[in-house]
Amino acid sequence: MVDQNILSVREAGENDLERIVDYFCNADKDFLLGMGVEPLKLPQKDEWLKLLFHESQRCLMNKKIFYVVWLFNNIPVGHSNINKIIWSEEAYMHIHMWDSSNRQNGIGVKFIELSLPHFFDNFVLKRLYCEPYALNPSPNKTLKKIGFEFLREYVTIPGWIQFEQPVNLWVLSYDRFVKRNKI
Repeated sequence: MVDQNILSVREAGENDLERIVDYFCNADKDFLLGMGVEPLKLPQKDEWLKLLFHESQRCLMNKKIFYVVWLFNNIPVGHSNINKIIWSEEAYMHIHMWDSSNRQNGIGVKFIELSLPHFFDNFVLKRLYCEPYALNPSPNKTLKKIGFEFLREYVTIPGWIQFEQPVNLWVLSYDRFVKRNKI
């Protein structure tokens, strides 16, 4: 039997911003804590939407955050984004599958692989980092499968909505990305 499911990735548009914010604002407290997010640090929905809308209007070279949306049979099911962007140098990637029924079935790996060209090519990156919560095994396993290299574990507050936590720092160089994808 041929797999009829179509996975695709596109740059997030204005219509996607509410879904991205709702993923966090409507999430169960335990789920948020499990991925290292401090629920009390989440901004109000309207405030967060305003921030993302403003950011979406910036040209690529001035973006501080850049989002792509993951589509399963043309239905949005998750997103990835980069922040801490240093143009033509590096950025930090985040990965989020919105619906739990789509987790741990292998499509996250494929979505991330489809997202990588958007990040490397649009921002001329030499390195892409990801620092997931060390106690959340799923993203750590996924990054290893994709070819990210483990650098170290350390304690930090990785982002503005997170609590102090142990994180695993992973990196994918552009050269390794190209070699792996035979570009």
